[in-house]
Amino acid sequence: MERTSIKKRVIGVDIGTLKTTYAIVDVRGNVVASESFPTTNYPDINKFVEKLTESIIMMAEAQGGFETIRSVGVSCPAASAFSGCIENAANLPWKGIVPLGAMLRDRLGLAVAVGNDAHNTALGEKMYGSAHGMKNFIVLNLGVGLGSCFFSEGHEHHGAEGYAGEIGHTCIENNGRPCACGLKGCLEAYVASAGIVKTAQEMMAASDMPSKMREIENLEAPDITRLCEEGDQLAIEVYRHTGDLFGRGLATYASIVNPEAIIITGGVSRAGHWLLDPTRESFESHVFTNMRGKVRIMLSDLDDAERDVLGASALAWDVPEYSLFK
Repeated sequence: MERTSIKKRVIGVDIGTLKTTYAIVDVRGNVVASESFPTTNYPDINKFVEKLTESIIMMAEAQGGFETIRSVGVSCPAASAFSGCIENAANLPWKGIVPLGAMLRDRLGLAVAVGNDAHNTALGEKMYGSAHGMKNFIVLNLGVGLGSCFFSEGHEHHGAEGYAGEIGHTCIENNGRPCACGLKGCLEAYVASAGIVKTAQEMMAASDMPSKMREIENLEAPDITRLCEEGDQLAIEVYRHTGDLFGRGLATYASIVNPEAIIITGGVSRAGHWLLDPTRESFESHVFTNMRGKVRIMLSDLDDAERDVLGASALAWDVPEYSLFK
């Protein structure tokens, strides 16, 4: 009697603005192997897909053979799970509509599922992280941009076209700062990494207050965090102002979806209490009265890279199996 072999490994891919990480994940959620390369080295999408394809095949062959891989899941900013495309990404080098899922499937000969990075981050948190056991929660990815996803009664909410949760592109200030998405006054333009630096620059220009920030030629958000730890009062004020705006944005979000918790991930979350304390204070001042004191705002306790490839791998397990090599 012919025996059917069930493949017990998938590939999870997390495409970030700076780095692309890919990993082999087994059926128990164990990361068998993981590697990465700089996203920014491949401004041509065809060269990027070529590099990713070759890297996946090489890693799979070194870890038991390409034929052991069932499918591929890809997490990417501005990606739609409905179309399998990257659509008008604000913070990636590839513009317009990029049929990433189809491009990878044609080259790999395997089923490929593509999803929005914030949605996959939330999936990783639900399966392996702080949201485990929760039914109603928000996960935000705060770094170069600001994306989010919310679960309602245990189910991820995509919206009509897969763009639900774009809190970063809601207006916090009328006719405010230009955003990479083309709008003005977006929350992302104030609380993501470049927005925090912009706030610092504006505060230094408007004040004579001494600050070591003035001595740093290419100021970045981690520099501001470090100076907060050193007691730099203007740096502390930068995060106080950022947290006030962030808390207002989160209060509006929470008042609509009524979550148990808001889980913050991404590079900017490493600012810790310098960002969280003013955010929580502002949140409690602006959230719907009946929710005050009931919504936890917390940091993820998972490693960003591992959680996001695990979230991407969950997509791979859900896509119907397909192979050109059967």
